[in-house]
Amino acid sequence: MNVINLNYKRMKPKNKNYNRRDFIWVSAVTGIGLSLNLYSCTKEAKPIIDHEQDEDDITGIRLADVSIDPYIDIEKGGSLDIEGKGFDKNDQIIFRSLNGIGEEYTLNIQSLMETYIQIVLPAAFLSGKYRVTIKRGQHTAIVGDTSLDIVFNRNIPDREGTNLKGVVYSGGVGVANVVVSDGYNVVKTDENGVYYLWSPKENGYIFVSIPGNYEVNNDGSLPLFFNKLTRPMRVTETKDFELTPVNNDKHIVLALGDMHLANRQENGDIAQFQEMALKDINETIQAYQSSGTKVYALTLGDQTWETFWRSNNYGLPEYRAQMDAINAPVFNTIGNHDHNPYVDGDWATADKYREILGPNYYSFNIGRVHYVVLDNVEYANSGATPNSMGNRHVNETIVADQMNWLRKDLAMIEDKSTPIVIAMHIPLHQRPSLSGGQENPPKYALTNAEDFVAAVSGFSKVHVITGHIHTNYTVENSSNLMEHNTGAVCATWWWTGAVGYAGNHVCKDGSPGGYGVWEMDNKDVAWYYKGIGYNRNYQFRAYDLNEVHITQEEYAPDYRGDEWNTYSKFVDKRSDNVVLVNVWSYDSKWKVEMIENGVPLPVTRVNAYDPLHNASYNARRLNANETPATSFVSTPTTHMFRAVASGPTTTVEIRVTDRFGNVYTETMVRPKAFGYLMH
Repeated sequence: MNVINLNYKRMKPKNKNYNRRDFIWVSAVTGIGLSLNLYSCTKEAKPIIDHEQDEDDITGIRLADVSIDPYIDIEKGGSLDIEGKGFDKNDQIIFRSLNGIGEEYTLNIQSLMETYIQIVLPAAFLSGKYRVTIKRGQHTAIVGDTSLDIVFNRNIPDREGTNLKGVVYSGGVGVANVVVSDGYNVVKTDENGVYYLWSPKENGYIFVSIPGNYEVNNDGSLPLFFNKLTRPMRVTETKDFELTPVNNDKHIVLALGDMHLANRQENGDIAQFQEMALKDINETIQAYQSSGTKVYALTLGDQTWETFWRSNNYGLPEYRAQMDAINAPVFNTIGNHDHNPYVDGDWATADKYREILGPNYYSFNIGRVHYVVLDNVEYANSGATPNSMGNRHVNETIVADQMNWLRKDLAMIEDKSTPIVIAMHIPLHQRPSLSGGQENPPKYALTNAEDFVAAVSGFSKVHVITGHIHTNYTVENSSNLMEHNTGAVCATWWWTGAVGYAGNHVCKDGSPGGYGVWEMDNKDVAWYYKGIGYNRNYQFRAYDLNEVHITQEEYAPDYRGDEWNTYSKFVDKRSDNVVLVNVWSYDSKWKVEMIENGVPLPVTRVNAYDPLHNASYNARRLNANETPATSFVSTPTTHMFRAVASGPTTTVEIRVTDRFGNVYTETMVRPKAFGYLMH
């Protein structure tokens, strides 16, 4: 028999050769065999690693006849037999997650027999791949790895032509007509909640499209709507999904775009996120939850910044841990900066994301609304090595496999009046442009945008939420489709709030750094943009351009270069009495009015730069004698409106009405001062 001696003092070996039948020394990093014998698909044992050992020094744990099964199916809360001799009743068995799902479970021995022990898994134990360790006193040793699946019904028969099966259930009862997918094929559960599916297993997961008025368990803030696949394609796996009934017909979704968390000491991004953004997000969540409304978060990509994953020791695992501080479930969207730059090719570069956060495209339902998350970043990285990043080239497209899946997913929805909300990182449309104050026909940004629009054309109400460019704009492509490009949580990559900068938080188009708030009530859909640090009624900023004079002497006194006029857009003193209003959430159904002495002023929509961002980033970056980054500089926007007052000291009433009838006002007493902290 195989005897395993867990000895904690490694002796100098004698001149003797030992084989598998002799004593085996196991250190804290060596796998020993463990037989986990309940509901296993196979009894094939992993090999035991032999080490030389002084046979006269037998002071450790002696275990005999042990091996490990690579795959185990077990019912929730079930008991597990571990074969072997030499266990102690006080030994503890530790299961540590290897695939980012679940936690560390330390289990006591329930029953100690001569040839095996029995342990009981807690009800909260999650399916996944685990490293199993024995702990005795202060000493531990790795036993081995196993993939353990918690199953609802072990007696579901296999079906020819499929390699995935399982049950979607709630309260011990199967739930019918629930969509399940591997990202390629899409099926529905039968009347008993059972599904069968054939999968190439290339994505490495299977997910449930959570039905309305149900939720799944969360691992921290991460919803566990997916199960990772651990067995070869030829082997059938059982993957179940447990649902919890809730009432979420009325719910809130926070659209969190472009966090760019990277642990950069230069701008203190983590501190700014925690002290400013996180606080604001949780206050918004609490305000809705206190009235009994369900709240969920949905990121829009670029949660991290891949170029700093290694240099700053901050990547997807650290981001995921940070998100546990958000007091609501967080669904994630992948962005270009969430791809691994150290491997070549789009599919491989998303592996790390799939490992840490789950599927990079999927769907779910909340209440009466169907949500789809897409990966429209083809990260065609080339030239990468394990120690150097590739070229990080990006194609703005939805790849063919994903587009095919999207069509299949939407085909499962019979009610075409179902609101469809689609989140993806890169915008569907280019920024709007104007001619004579009127918006020009929209232009696409994605290379296969027409295919996407055709795929959703059968639905009466489609909203596309995007990020990527750190601005706000809307595009109404047709009667059924509207895009909402949403400003960034990080604003200008956290720079305007950095030490030595402006002490504010403003995006490239002048929008405050913030996030979208979506208010859903059955099939009714409403939304607004929430500036971080402001209440929901802060929907515009008004400038008296007579007072906007961004000089090098005042805004960049330390600058020693000669490019001031290149980056400052407001260098000339003005006296033409222009009032400029930045309405960041503007769309065609908003109305902007300016009134002087009771008389309406003519208002013109213009494409213009925002003065506050120009001063807060462009000027302050030059003040640090750094060249403003091309991607970070002020961007002209068409959600600007101008009117000309009759004089420099008249008061102008500004009245902005959104598409839902909410009215936002300001009485501008002129001259109105311009400064970093203006509202």
